[in-house]
Amino acid sequence: MVALKNSNSEVKIDAGELVGYKVNGHEFIHQKGSPGWSSSDTEMFPVIGPLNKAGFRVETPNGAAVQDQHGHLRQMKYELKNYTDTTAVYVKKYKAGTEVYNAKFPEKSTEEALTWPYDFLFEKSFVLHKDSLEINFKITGAKGMPFMLGYHPTFKLYSGSPTIVTKNREITLDDVLAVGSRALQVADCTSITLKDKKEITIETKGFGNFMCWTEVRNMVCIEPISFYPYAVEQSQLHNGFQQLEDETVFNVLLRPEA
Repeated sequence: MVALKNSNSEVKIDAGELVGYKVNGHEFIHQKGSPGWSSSDTEMFPVIGPLNKAGFRVETPNGAAVQDQHGHLRQMKYELKNYTDTTAVYVKKYKAGTEVYNAKFPEKSTEEALTWPYDFLFEKSFVLHKDSLEINFKITGAKGMPFMLGYHPTFKLYSGSPTIVTKNREITLDDVLAVGSRALQVADCTSITLKDKKEITIETKGFGNFMCWTEVRNMVCIEPISFYPYAVEQSQLHNGFQQLEDETVFNVLLRPEA
C-alpha cells in the first residue's frame, strides 16, 4: 500500500489501484467490501466492452486478438516504478503474443488465456495536488497500434439522491440504474460533476466521452472512455479503435469542491 499525503488530503493506492481519496476527512472512493463492486478502480485496455457474442475475438491489422470484457490489461499486475510523498508511478509491460490468464474463465468465459498481437508499455501515475488528484496514463508502443482506453473509477455515495451534471445535462442515479449493465452513455464530454454530500468534478483530456454504471445505490462508476462500446455490434468493435502515435497520454483530474 502506498499513501500520498498533503495538508488536507490522503490518497491510498493498492498495487496501482486507487482505493482511497480522502479530503478534509471525506472519503470519495468506493471501498472494497462494500456492496456493488469488489474493486475501486481499474483500466479498460486495449478494448472496452464485452466480446462474448463475437467469440471473444477482435480484429486488428496484425490479426484477430483473443480478448474478454474490457481487455487483458486489468488481468496483469502493476509494478511500482517510483514514489514520493505526493506522487506514485506504476507500469505494466506486455510482449506481443504473451498469454495472460483470464480470471473470468471458466465461469463467465470460454477463454482461459488472452493475447494481443502488439508490444506495449502502460504507465499509470498519480500526482496529489493541494486541490486535486491527477491521474495520467501513458501508452508507449508501435506506431499505429489500435487501442481503446477507459478508466473505471468508483465513487462512494452518501445521499439518497445524488446527481451527475455535465455542461448541458443532469443525470440522476435512477437514470444510471435503469440502463443496467450496458452503462449510460455520456457522449462528447470532458468534464462531469458528481453532486452528493460533497461534490467532486472529473476533468479529462484525451478520452472525449464518459459512461456511468452502477447496480446499487451506495456507489457509482463515472468512467472516462475513448469509445462507447455499445455504439456498434460486438463483431464490429474494431471500428472504435484509435491508433497509437508512438506515445499517447491521457489525463484525469479529480477535483473536489473547495
